Amino acid sequence: MAKRDYYEILGVDKNATPEEIKKAYRKIAIKYHPDKNPNDPSTEDKFKEAAEAYEVLSNTEKKQKYDRFGHQGVNGGGYSGGNMNMEDIFSQFGDIFGGGGGSPFDSFFGGGGGRGQGGRSRKGSNLRIKLKLTLDEIANGVEKKIKVKRYVSCGTCGGNGAKNSSSLQSCTTCGGSGQMRKVVNTMLGQMVSTTTCPTCEGEGKIVIDKCDVCHGEGRVMQEEVIPIKIPAGVADGMQLSMSGKGNVPLRGGVPGDLLIVIEEEEHELLKRDGNNVVYDLYVNFVDAALGTSLEVPTIDGKVKIKLEPGTQSGKILRLRGKGIKDINGYGKGDQLIHVNIWTPKQLSREEKETLEGLKESPNFIPSPGKNEKGFFEKMKEFF
Repeated sequence: MAKRDYYEILGVDKNATPEEIKKAYRKIAIKYHPDKNPNDPSTEDKFKEAAEAYEVLSNTEKKQKYDRFGHQGVNGGGYSGGNMNMEDIFSQFGDIFGGGGGSPFDSFFGGGGGRGQGGRSRKGSNLRIKLKLTLDEIANGVEKKIKVKRYVSCGTCGGNGAKNSSSLQSCTTCGGSGQMRKVVNTMLGQMVSTTTCPTCEGEGKIVIDKCDVCHGEGRVMQEEVIPIKIPAGVADGMQLSMSGKGNVPLRGGVPGDLLIVIEEEEHELLKRDGNNVVYDLYVNFVDAALGTSLEVPTIDGKVKIKLEPGTQSGKILRLRGKGIKDINGYGKGDQLIHVNIWTPKQLSREEKETLEGLKESPNFIPSPGKNEKGFFEKMKEFF
């Protein structure tokens, strides 16, 4: 099933301000919050869909890439937002609702803070790597395996940082919630606010004896080989995201994401221009005058082309479908061949005599007709 447009989900247009986007998301999130709709399981999907849309549109860089490339521009088909659970959402966007990472209805209606209890809702830091790709790999898509060093949950203590079960105790200050609640009576009723517990720092638990392996952190550094599937058509500087492949936070929580920044390696002969590929072809004026057949390189290998007699310098030939696949699946670009007539810089005496004899020939005198187009006219035609 195709994803809905993020602007459509939030009910805003592309020119909406950050404040308007935030306000729209807050309204939808409250409407479809699962706690408010316990008998309608479909509301949780709508709630997550709105959170995914907001995560992109509230981020300037992601929004620009989404506006230009659509869903593929922000995730390459595997966007992290689609895998967000409820804990992720409250952890990342709890400030929108005025809470401390718990359910927004905690502060609105004085409910329990179960969704934000302990360290389960915390998210680890993201990892960012640069991935160099050749033009061939970009054109056709590729699967890479990369080595990444990241924090993973400690297997000895299970990620809680304690030496054994008796070494982990519930925080007596906050009662294990990780939060301190304050109720103030006003003319409009009770106002509830929450703050992070200063004793356990929001974790809800206190480690008495630390794990011998992770020394109480609940995580260890580990090298991992991760397969990455890169879609065809990515561009230099584009950022892809792999959910849950970043660092695990201290003593449990949601892993961060792995952010892959694309770097395009320069091709020896071909140059990229959007989804098109450009090749500069140099031919001697004898072949240009008489016409010839020759081979030119493309992304898929060499192909033979025919140069018509009387070909002028600056002519642009088009090989349809020999460019790069569009990242959104809208076909492929073309290869444009720019013809350059090569003028020799050094001539032998015999060559000079031959050319001198042709110099006054009527056919060698420049006489462009009305059908001959200038450089700018040719570029307009192709672009």
